[in-house]
Amino acid sequence: MRWFAALVLFAAAAPSAWAADAAALAGIIDRQIHAKLEGRNVPPAARCDDAAYFRRIHLVLGGRVPPSAEVRLFLADNDPAKRAKAIDKLLDSAAFANHLTATWRGWLLPEALTDNQVAGAVPGFEAWLRTRIQSNMAFDKLVTELLTAPLEARAGADRLPDDDPDGVTNPLAFYSAKGAKPENLAAATSRLFMGIQLECAQCHDHPFSRWSRDQFWGLAAFYAGVTQQNGGLREVLDRRELSIPNAERTVPATFLDDKEPEWQFKKSPRITLAAWLTSKDNPFFAKAAVNRLWGFVFGIGIVDPIDDFNEKNDPSHPALLEALSKGFVESGYDNRFILRALLLSETFQRSSVQTDPRQKDTRLFARYPIQGLSPEQLFDSLSVVVGSALEGPGGLYLQSPGSPRRQFLETFALTGNRTENSTTIIQALTLMNGGLVGTATTVESSRTLAAIVELPGLSPSERIDAIYLAALGRPPQSKERNRALAHLETGGTGKEKECYADILWALLNGIEFRTNH
Repeated sequence: MRWFAALVLFAAAAPSAWAADAAALAGIIDRQIHAKLEGRNVPPAARCDDAAYFRRIHLVLGGRVPPSAEVRLFLADNDPAKRAKAIDKLLDSAAFANHLTATWRGWLLPEALTDNQVAGAVPGFEAWLRTRIQSNMAFDKLVTELLTAPLEARAGADRLPDDDPDGVTNPLAFYSAKGAKPENLAAATSRLFMGIQLECAQCHDHPFSRWSRDQFWGLAAFYAGVTQQNGGLREVLDRRELSIPNAERTVPATFLDDKEPEWQFKKSPRITLAAWLTSKDNPFFAKAAVNRLWGFVFGIGIVDPIDDFNEKNDPSHPALLEALSKGFVESGYDNRFILRALLLSETFQRSSVQTDPRQKDTRLFARYPIQGLSPEQLFDSLSVVVGSALEGPGGLYLQSPGSPRRQFLETFALTGNRTENSTTIIQALTLMNGGLVGTATTVESSRTLAAIVELPGLSPSERIDAIYLAALGRPPQSKERNRALAHLETGGTGKEKECYADILWALLNGIEFRTNH
């Protein structure tokens, strides 16, 4: 059965016409995961409840917790298809476009956090990227645009001639962030779009994989003509060989699968590289892309780390990786299609609660892996809880050291695997005493808290319910409600506002708020 046949014309089909094929891929995901669990005699966790699922998909796709009003509507909805509808709504939202844009910008331009010049180019780069994500541009075409962007010297800002008449929106920050150096561009291309950490072969043959030094510099040679002069980018066309430093030999531009390039003369070698990289028979591109999306959703890749495919780092589910890769190609390299399938799967919808010791290994996906929120997710989720306007998209905060968002990026930077991340002392103190949490838990400055405690006609129990829905996206359990009511009684008459603020403060400092689960 060719369960992607309907996707041949996906661009012309209504979403409902091909959503069923995402459900089919979700079924394949579940069968592959279940087969391994069954082989290991590991029982899967139960399905998560609606509140956990709604919060989870908002953090994954929108990068923030859902507003409590939307939580109430979702929990009250009796439509059996409400989870699938919630996915579609989020995938079409501005929040998704902004979140995926910021995520990809972080992957493509990690230098923006430490290099002010790169940070200055982020708004234009994000604007270019966001338009492609909003229109759901096929991933192979997006990568092709990035890797083949014309590089010319112009007065003022570099830009694509037909892309943005205001001279700002462009992808050229990718080149300037790497210093326009062929070796840096090759290493980034290999890691981001093939999942291969090739830079280990820059000075010698790779110690843990098959890649040789000649192969590294052969890939770098596709960027041999790229230079940066006086702040502008240039390229000498038809230059497609490089001298290996300290080796007294020159290597031609060479694909990693050793196929012979078919050159287009008087054209950038990057065009030839992009055509090979994104071709359907490329052994690396589709697998690296779907593995990155899997890691984006589950916090851990089928191959993990997500950008380290090598002979000693086997995928946890090889057949599943193949199926996802095939589906991605046959969907027309549709990122939303893969994300929809992942979120529709029962594997994604499982509870994160470990109910059996055999479920401990996160790479079995017997339960949903608990993940620490990224700095952006934490900042934006706190903003939702406060009820304040979110800082707009565009990366301008990277140019302002005093920006609250930038301070969160620096303070809460994730190190290592998201499923194993723990809170540092500085991070804990920031949440306990920081300005944003203080704003969220002060009636005078938090619109949400003020509405909850000052709206007439609500009982103390209803106000506590509202606080839990705002902070955790769920109503409190009976014991939690009783504990909160007891705190109100302890505070005494006239101290109710402070007590409600205490309850919210405790929830925002708990692990449940700081994680996606």
